[in-house]
Amino acid sequence: MLGSKTLSPWLMATLIAVTPVGALAQQDPFGGAAQNPAAVDTSGAEDASADDGGLSLEDEYGFDPADEFGGAEGEDLSLRDPWEGFNRAIFSFNDGADRYVLKPAAVSYRQITPIFVQHGVSNFFDNLREVTNTFNDVLQGKWGQAGNDAGRFLVNSTVGIGGILDVAQHMGLEQGDGEDFGQTLAVWGVPSGPYLVLPLLGPSTVRDTPARVVDYYTNPLTYVNDDATKYALKGTDIIQSRASLLQAESLLHGDRYVLLRDAYLQRRDYLIVDGEMDVQTEEEAAEAIDQGEVEEASDY
Repeated sequence: MLGSKTLSPWLMATLIAVTPVGALAQQDPFGGAAQNPAAVDTSGAEDASADDGGLSLEDEYGFDPADEFGGAEGEDLSLRDPWEGFNRAIFSFNDGADRYVLKPAAVSYRQITPIFVQHGVSNFFDNLREVTNTFNDVLQGKWGQAGNDAGRFLVNSTVGIGGILDVAQHMGLEQGDGEDFGQTLAVWGVPSGPYLVLPLLGPSTVRDTPARVVDYYTNPLTYVNDDATKYALKGTDIIQSRASLLQAESLLHGDRYVLLRDAYLQRRDYLIVDGEMDVQTEEEAAEAIDQGEVEEASDY
């Protein structure tokens, strides 16, 4: 009897807390699209864009998620995933944590927060990441990009009210795709190694996993003295990042593990070469034609 009296208040509190979360999950405007592939490519994406003031997926994310998740023709990315059984188990755990904890919080945040506030929050954390970007730009010898990213941080941290406003872009300092220590190791010639899914942290590789430690120490939030403030800021950053992916998530159907794995690996390859892979291919083809090594240009 004593045990039941002790547990009852906790049980009531749990039920009260879970009920609104369940309601939010059912109200998730992206949930239906993810379960109905027929609606994903048409009305679902359009309705989601309308909710955000008419922004397209490419406008919001800087790339077309449909192309990103589509896979590269002729490339078997499964060869880079020899630990698929282990990775799928961790992925399943992460997916459950996301479904019952992180996604409901992100959906709630998306629904109650004005879009201009979301952009301000996103700009704030993007501005802090310019410190990591600049650090890795220097290590990779990208001096022009290092000056651009450092300039963005200085301008937005002052004139941009702590980074809430992206004033730097109006001064010709455009935001880059971002640099991290994993990309730096790749530039230094360190191979990526197998694909690896980390508990709670998500997709990675053997090379990128230890690189996260360096990224942690180049993140200005690491040096916030007050623990409550630090964790509140990091939690907000995680929720904001998850909320920004809700639209792209509506395009996912089928084997989510394979889609997300391929998207991650392709995106990492793209970032490491700064998007120059296609350009180099075209230049090599043109050079081959000029040298007479190709009989007909139509073959390209």
